[in-house]
Amino acid sequence: MHIRELAAKIRPRSPTNLRERNPPSLKSCEQLHPAFRSLIPDPRLEPAPHSNSVEMDDSDTPWIIPKQHRFSQRKWRPLLTLILLACSTVVILRVGLPAGLPSTTSSTSHSPPTSSPHPSTLTFSTHPITRMMAEAERRFQAKVNRQSKTLPEAIKEYKHRYGMSPPTGFDDWWEFASKNDVILVDEFDTLMRDLAPFYALRGQKEMGDYADTDEDPARLGSGLDRYGWALGGGSEMRRRIVEVASVASIDMVRIRNGTLSTVSISKDGFVDDEVSARAKGLKSMLGVSAPQLPDIDFPVNAKAEGRVIVPWDRWEVAGQNGMNGDKIGRGMGNRSYMEDTAPHDTKDTLHPLATFHPDWRGAGNVWDKWRRTCPPNSTARKSYTSLRSALIDSMSLSHIAASEKSGDSSASSSFSFAPSNSFDSVSFCDQPHLHYTQGHFFSDWRTLDDLYPVLSPARAKGFGDIKIPSHYYYGSTQAYTYGWDKATQKVQPVDRGEVAWGDVTDNEGVDDRDLIIDPAYDGHNNTANPPRNRKTGKVSKQNKIFWRGATTGGGNSPAGFAALYQRHRAVRMASWDAEGDVELWIPHPILHTNASSHPKALRKPVTLHHLTNIVDASLTAHKIPIATLNRAFMDVAFVKAQNAKQYPGGLKKLTEDHRFSSSVSLGNHWQYKYLLDLDGMSYSGRFMSFLSSDSVPIKSTVYEEFFSEWIEPWLHYIPLSSSYEEIYNIFGYFSGIPAEVMEQIYGNAVNPATGTPFFPPGSKIPAIPGAPDGDARLQRIAQAGKEWKNTIGRKVDMESYVYRLALEWARLNAEDREMMTMKV
Repeated sequence: MHIRELAAKIRPRSPTNLRERNPPSLKSCEQLHPAFRSLIPDPRLEPAPHSNSVEMDDSDTPWIIPKQHRFSQRKWRPLLTLILLACSTVVILRVGLPAGLPSTTSSTSHSPPTSSPHPSTLTFSTHPITRMMAEAERRFQAKVNRQSKTLPEAIKEYKHRYGMSPPTGFDDWWEFASKNDVILVDEFDTLMRDLAPFYALRGQKEMGDYADTDEDPARLGSGLDRYGWALGGGSEMRRRIVEVASVASIDMVRIRNGTLSTVSISKDGFVDDEVSARAKGLKSMLGVSAPQLPDIDFPVNAKAEGRVIVPWDRWEVAGQNGMNGDKIGRGMGNRSYMEDTAPHDTKDTLHPLATFHPDWRGAGNVWDKWRRTCPPNSTARKSYTSLRSALIDSMSLSHIAASEKSGDSSASSSFSFAPSNSFDSVSFCDQPHLHYTQGHFFSDWRTLDDLYPVLSPARAKGFGDIKIPSHYYYGSTQAYTYGWDKATQKVQPVDRGEVAWGDVTDNEGVDDRDLIIDPAYDGHNNTANPPRNRKTGKVSKQNKIFWRGATTGGGNSPAGFAALYQRHRAVRMASWDAEGDVELWIPHPILHTNASSHPKALRKPVTLHHLTNIVDASLTAHKIPIATLNRAFMDVAFVKAQNAKQYPGGLKKLTEDHRFSSSVSLGNHWQYKYLLDLDGMSYSGRFMSFLSSDSVPIKSTVYEEFFSEWIEPWLHYIPLSSSYEEIYNIFGYFSGIPAEVMEQIYGNAVNPATGTPFFPPGSKIPAIPGAPDGDARLQRIAQAGKEWKNTIGRKVDMESYVYRLALEWARLNAEDREMMTMKV
């Protein structure tokens, strides 16, 4: 039976009478549908709080101090204040470190560090990047090989992963996916994690959502029907959709009789068809599946920032394993959902969000809400991180930014590589001081602190938004789409600004001074003279790390922290006048040129590749001035100052602390081998275009997107931690150290043993090559990323994703969820 016809047979109960409802709740984890029981692990795994400790929580209840410690609370509190002030001082001294030069402390590494071999045994063959690239290729190939080939196989895999049958219409989706050569047909675990909490919503009997006779006789009082679904869950889901649709910046995509429309509903019930680009984008993506779907509504976040933050006390203990051992059950935030998720009753308003204001108005901030998603015994909950220390108020953050340049990086930071841009790579609960380095904690848009269904393009850890593909990825624009031809209004397979990779540089290392650069070349209007090697005459990409962007990255709630946002930190770190050193692991530049051991080497121009380009060449740590490296291969700058007043010291100080350059077209990026990709107000909208190119994205993000489980870091792109500290050793591995760097460091170097120059006058000091085939390995990542975009990151793959989402959404909204479940 057609899914829309089937839905019409189910009599929906209209979500009216929104006043004073009782919170839907579940009495225990065992009351959930069997499919989601495994998503909520055993609460006994949660560590018990220490009975003799003072718990500084953020609840309204007073601190509970054990009786034996109540000796003199008035004397204790001043001491506690001093302790907290001391801790605040330490935090402030630590805050600025990630922004400039890498910190010498390992705790500022934002990703799980990859241990490196002992210096005496470190070679390119044992290098962490070599290993991670090999493992990434094996993982991805195994993932592709295990995908279902037939509908029965897909149904079996679905039931294996999620413990229930697929939703009605799954066979139609399979036909669509097969017809369009969708490759990863089984990989929707992140989608199911997003939706899992909403299956626990239960309706309200007193509002007619269900009757006593609907309950499973074998489990009286459970609030479940005989199939294990929460009673009235569809009614409660639809009710919450109606409520959240009245919030400013939440638009609605609506399906009625198979026809799509977009609307914006104000608090007074006024309906406007002027909606955000994100809502219009989802409407376009649903175009192929809407005729097969019942009447349903999708609330879409008009903003880039996440909107839903559910406190810890409204979630069950964070999950470890899903059904049959699959890790699918972490829920939406730092916990998995269990019980009271209803908004607080407001007796004198239509519904709980009727008085909701979209901005903070000085009544809180994102971090203050977010830290409540952490466990009660976490550092973020036990400390007063929600209060700004008087020390912070008195210190200029521009001075903190300046102090970044005084430190040196250590092996523990600059040689710790991010295995991935893992959703769990940064623990703000355990290291709350790191939240100062992420702009989304300072957003001016107020968050929703209850479980509301809101569709957003990305989700950071602890947020409860449901991910959908970005309209920047699905649409075609000059600023965000590779190959977009404005004249024909079509996407071409090769962008007119694309530049050939050029000569492989593995043997002699990198020397971009051999390139002829035409300043007029812009990759868009002027593409006549791309970079060209003066020796070979061949077109070649520049061997540089390139980024251009605006000063976005966060709001101003509270004010004064813009200097520490992710983009600002990156631009300062890449400054051409940065102070301090960075530690690089490279073949020793003078290892084979000592006159006593290699006298013949000094009688001819020095070339190292015939001596050191072997996979087992020993690598040694060298401290190199960071400014020298930045001038050689870092081209990072702002192009536009947005909200300059938010920066401490205003526009004048913003331009003093950061490099600014002229704007460039998207096509201008393709003349560089490395493209840095940084978060802004939320996710980066240019990532898909970077993947489409013949360049390599280096991506740093704290966000999870719809494709996160489909793409493989170190195969399709290079992941970068939120501290950026390892970027220099990444470049050193693939491209070595440019000759101009070596000349500045060793041009006048003297052998202390002999008192003679390491390099005789007139010698050409060579570049230090990277890993054997390093440049070829880098190009392979570019090619693999491009292949991924053309086979797995296509528009039709996004349509397949939202089709699958819509089927699950229809079941969640159904009055009878069992009838909206495929019979197999």
